[in-house]
Amino acid sequence: MWSNIILIMQEEQVVLVNESDEFLGLMPKLEVHQKGVLHRAFSVFIFNDKNQMMLQQRALTKYHSPGLWTNACCSHQRYQESTMDAAHRRLMEEMGFDTVLDYKGSFIYKADFPNGLKEHEFDHVLMGIYNDEPVLNPDEASDWKWVSLDQLREDLKNSPDSFTPWFRIIFEKFENLIGL
Repeated sequence: MWSNIILIMQEEQVVLVNESDEFLGLMPKLEVHQKGVLHRAFSVFIFNDKNQMMLQQRALTKYHSPGLWTNACCSHQRYQESTMDAAHRRLMEEMGFDTVLDYKGSFIYKADFPNGLKEHEFDHVLMGIYNDEPVLNPDEASDWKWVSLDQLREDLKNSPDSFTPWFRIIFEKFENLIGL
């Protein structure tokens, strides 16, 4: 199984960028995460009309951060794919729905994972509203839930290791920007 996952990941290319988000080239996804090279990514936050945030629990088969809670969708843009197009594509692929998204900003972060892999992303943050249940892709997400922002703040304080590193960073950095 792992050899198939590694083969698929080696074939998927991510977009390398500089600190101004300018294209530098392409590199296989696994290699990028082994070396910690700066690359383009995005994170989608979904809220409902009750101002609850949708969280997904990453599938246990993910090569990093398996089983951790995170925002509704995160991934990488393909070569020459806009951030907005990539976000809509992956929201449908991961969570089985699409909705109007608003661009909220970007930032660069680094995170190391227990398995030796590294994230170094120029991350674009988007937000949308959705009120129904998602249809999870089990290869991407094992569970989901709506959570109030007060409960989320409490959970992040009491058990931060239950959440992905990028989610903790984005939540803190963009709390005002995304209306939390």
